[in-house]
Amino acid sequence: MSFKDTKEDRGQHVEHLEINSYVWYESDWKHDDNEDSHDYYQLNYVEEGYQYFHIEQKIYLVPQNNVIWIPANKKHRTTSDATAVNPMLILFKSAPKKDFYNEVHVFEAPAVLREMMFYASKWNKATIENPEQHLFLKALLGSLPNFCNDAFGLQVPVPTDSRLIPVCHYINANYQYNVSADDLGEIAKMSARNLQRIFKQETGITLQKYIQLIRIIKSIELIDTKRFTLSEIAYKVGYKSLSAFSNSYFSIMKMKPSGKR
Repeated sequence: MSFKDTKEDRGQHVEHLEINSYVWYESDWKHDDNEDSHDYYQLNYVEEGYQYFHIEQKIYLVPQNNVIWIPANKKHRTTSDATAVNPMLILFKSAPKKDFYNEVHVFEAPAVLREMMFYASKWNKATIENPEQHLFLKALLGSLPNFCNDAFGLQVPVPTDSRLIPVCHYINANYQYNVSADDLGEIAKMSARNLQRIFKQETGITLQKYIQLIRIIKSIELIDTKRFTLSEIAYKVGYKSLSAFSNSYFSIMKMKPSGKR
């Protein structure tokens, strides 16, 4: 997510901030393709919809009522096909000297953190930091490790090996079908066994796990449209029954899918 001058329109760059923290909140925000990198630590909260954060060689899904913490100087960009996205972020010039603040975290925002974020929206786009803002946001920042349990984490790895790129593209286009390792091996021009070994070595997950992640991501997009029942969505993303889909969804999201039945 990128900015320009705080008095200008959304989707632009904030440059040369002189304050310790900066709050930005806007409803129904539209994504752009800009990659952003700055020396501020960043806390994003998704009030409605969902967002994908592309950070280094991973894509992080941040669904509704979740937050993502991004360390300073991490190149990132956001995408989303959600019908509406209401994001809020706080930029911090510095952070405590703890390992937590130097790593990416995605976690569900508990009620108290959501209330704190909404209270902070009173300083939306303010470029002069008053004493209350400074103390309140400093307390919020220091409390983050206590709110984070890292229970949620839908992270899709992006391989750098050129042989694996067409494999991922094929899975992304055909996730609803039974995709065999032999077929994928032909695409990668190697044996299925070598492909499975190299894919796991490159991404840290198996081909089967990657297919599962893509199916769950697609189901979240379909749930967001509110056009289909969960049974219809289960079939559309490649599961033969609602129970199989629900179990797979729960294993990734740590919650049951919600939607029309």
